[in-house]
Amino acid sequence: MSDPSLYEIHDPRFRSLIIANAALEELHSGCRWAEGPVWFDDAQQLLWSDIPNQRMLRWVPDGPVTVFRQPSNFANGHSRDRQGRLISCEHGTRRVTRTEPDGSITVLADSFNGKRLNSPNDVVVHSDGSIWFSDPTYGILSNYEGYKAVPEQAERSIYRLDPATGALSAVASDFIQPNGLAFSPDETKLYVADSGINPDGTAPAHIRVYDVDGARLINSAVFCRLDEGRPDGFRFDDSGNLWTSGGHAVHCFAPDGRLLGKIRIPQAVSNLTFGGPRRNRLFITATQSLYSVFVTATGVQRP
Repeated sequence: MSDPSLYEIHDPRFRSLIIANAALEELHSGCRWAEGPVWFDDAQQLLWSDIPNQRMLRWVPDGPVTVFRQPSNFANGHSRDRQGRLISCEHGTRRVTRTEPDGSITVLADSFNGKRLNSPNDVVVHSDGSIWFSDPTYGILSNYEGYKAVPEQAERSIYRLDPATGALSAVASDFIQPNGLAFSPDETKLYVADSGINPDGTAPAHIRVYDVDGARLINSAVFCRLDEGRPDGFRFDDSGNLWTSGGHAVHCFAPDGRLLGKIRIPQAVSNLTFGGPRRNRLFITATQSLYSVFVTATGVQRP
């Protein structure tokens, strides 16, 4: 039986998305800052980053957790492209890379307008093959999650990498610190978390939404605000509900931006993804650990 304090119901609709007797499982611990989970359905495995420890880890059902890559160049967020290849954001090298089937690494982006990127953080891939990623300065603020450096970019932007030409364009730059991002299930909108802090110590703690107009983002609006913590990584289920990290909880927002409920986690949550054979298992990275919990929601099908 699950802990009754695991769930917070803020809207009756949340009850249909969770399994009351599903327990929160700690699958692994011993990380310094766990981040960037990505599910491989074809291999039935989960990869995630342990950023300060310079490694990427692999979890498989009923098997030991193993090291997938070390050193990892302080890799953070990951996704997969339309061919199923791993796309990664590396703080240490300040670049976005692709891991080829033979294990070799291809650099996709490391500069914009002749200057080095800040520290690519999170990444998503559109069905047209374009790669969209956030570029805050977290990886160059200290030597803990990268290498301390002075930013060369004047702004913290969202970038789009064109699949045909390889051209990189800044599609949104009005953030304190852009972080997690995800397309709506129909890909008509892009959602972006702003996890930065203002000079006066306040934080927007919101997720913004844009209309996707081909290679452009238009019509910016605030989709939701968190009442605790700041948003980091998030994913959608196939009904359009947004599941996001924030403080010591996973927050679930309806398509209209209303908070439906929370899943309480013992540690500060960084990111999450849906996985498992039916995409109904929520994998959660939280400070030192990887957790999972089964839900009735089904994650959006991605490569």
